[in-house]
Amino acid sequence: MSADVSSVHGERREAAGRHQETTRWRSAVTCAVSLALALLTVSRLACAQPSGKVPRIGFLATAGSPPPSCSNPDFLRALHELGYVEGQTISIAWRCAEGQADRLHQFAGELVQLGVDVIVSDGRAGTRALKAATSTIPIVFRGGGDPVPEIVPNLARPGGNVTGVTNISGNEFFAKHLQLLMEAVPGVTRVALLLVAGDPFNADRTTPVETAARAVGVQLHRAEVEGPHDFERAFAAMTRQGIDALLVSFTPLFATHSAQLGALAAQYRLPAIYTSRAFAVQGGLMTYSADGADMSRRAATYVDKILKGAKPGDLPVEQPTKFNLVINLKTAQALGIAIPPTLLILAAEVIK
Repeated sequence: MSADVSSVHGERREAAGRHQETTRWRSAVTCAVSLALALLTVSRLACAQPSGKVPRIGFLATAGSPPPSCSNPDFLRALHELGYVEGQTISIAWRCAEGQADRLHQFAGELVQLGVDVIVSDGRAGTRALKAATSTIPIVFRGGGDPVPEIVPNLARPGGNVTGVTNISGNEFFAKHLQLLMEAVPGVTRVALLLVAGDPFNADRTTPVETAARAVGVQLHRAEVEGPHDFERAFAAMTRQGIDALLVSFTPLFATHSAQLGALAAQYRLPAIYTSRAFAVQGGLMTYSADGADMSRRAATYVDKILKGAKPGDLPVEQPTKFNLVINLKTAQALGIAIPPTLLILAAEVIK
């Protein structure tokens, strides 16, 4: 009887030992699996997180006032739609030259020294300054007229470190302003073209307009100014010459002083057409230009592609596909002009 009891106790001890070993084995396996899962999770999180370096964009505007007013809301909105948030997943160094050419070279040098990953140039003069400052940092231009051949050798494959979105689809863009102005103010025979004296792109702007003017029997007069201090003199001279209407060419200087030019056109009762929506908003009669918001969106798309590894020289320069006519009816009424319904239908925006 005692032998049987002893045997039973022994079997129980062996069973307990086997249970303990099984428990220890299961615990070891559980720990190993948990550790493996933890390591896998950490690995996945590490892969999902950015490297820690927040990409930095430089933005050089030829016109505009100092930050924060010089920031481009359309560009920021487009970046946000692409998943970027300024100050969190991306940083932007804004530089605005207020229409002063000497500042462009200064700011271009500053942006290069900051070591930004890509620079957006809002204007032709700024692009030239950036090209002189760097041949390695990618440059995306927005606007600035025809970039061939000064900025890029061709549109399809620009090469080098520069690409972007142009706001001109050919010289006919400038002639279109004369056509629209004549539709708005029928019967004009003497039209002035306001230019900045010494601007190297004056020939590009005047030649197509002169050709168009000759075709319709309009006398085209060149009115040149050296700076804002010269505006009043130019408008007074146009009045003495019997000018019927005015074409204001696209330059950073005029964009910076759009309010002053609009006020003078109203004072001297000169119907005028401009190349930026800002003029119409500030009282100009009408504007015709490439859609700025669309250009900003496409420039942001190029920035995104470059940050993801694309080479700017392999990205074709894009031409504008959307143009906006903006008409200020309040200004038209003040000038005694009845804008034809056919023109109002074409307008993307009518300011009342």
